[in-house]
Amino acid sequence: MKALALIPARLDSKRLPGKLMMDLGGVPLINRTYENISATNLFDKVVVVTNSKIIYNSIIKSGGNAFFSKKKHRCGTDRIAEYAIKSPNDIVVNVQGDEPFVETECLKKMLELFENDTSKKIDLISIMNNLDKNDFENKNKVKVLINDKFDAIMFSRSIKTLKEIYNNVNFIYKHVGVYGFRMNCLEDFYSSKPSNLEKKENLEQLRYIEKGKTIRMIKTNYSGFGIDVMQDLIEARKKINA
Repeated sequence: MKALALIPARLDSKRLPGKLMMDLGGVPLINRTYENISATNLFDKVVVVTNSKIIYNSIIKSGGNAFFSKKKHRCGTDRIAEYAIKSPNDIVVNVQGDEPFVETECLKKMLELFENDTSKKIDLISIMNNLDKNDFENKNKVKVLINDKFDAIMFSRSIKTLKEIYNNVNFIYKHVGVYGFRMNCLEDFYSSKPSNLEKKENLEQLRYIEKGKTIRMIKTNYSGFGIDVMQDLIEARKKINA
């Protein structure tokens, strides 16, 4: 089974502009993320897919793999799909550029689930962790409501929205923005238009939910460490220097 890790990256983040080129332990954040995923040795290739010449040059100069995306994309998954359809693999894993500490364990679980699914009924997998009390009202932390099969029912930035569907916090978790796609699933996503829920919540995974598809969730020990605001970057620097 061939597996490709793709890291979508853009410089014009709304909440923390230019964050991917901000220093984290002596290298830009995007380089830190790239190095972390490469070090897992789980993938046949790791590539940063970006529309920024600054990010592209930063990865190339450090000896990494980067693809310059000339197209305008609606979300990170659309961006990686532009590269993936030119370089077909069995599995494509989408790792957010602002997640520098994704752990090997959760990526390994994801790939093992795909490999063991010989009937290929599962074509999209993502990861989750227990919600911390501080995450309940934090709209930067995406929540996911699951069923007893660990399939996602709904994603939202608001826990209230999920409770209105099913008022049991035991089925609500913190979503971590790492996705594993079978190639046909990624192509299907790329060819479809953004859904109403996707635009309302600004969550690309809702496009797939609204299409009536299944996202299998894996519970892991990795709680996510996305860099959304400056305080997140400060905490990440503390973690690096600890």
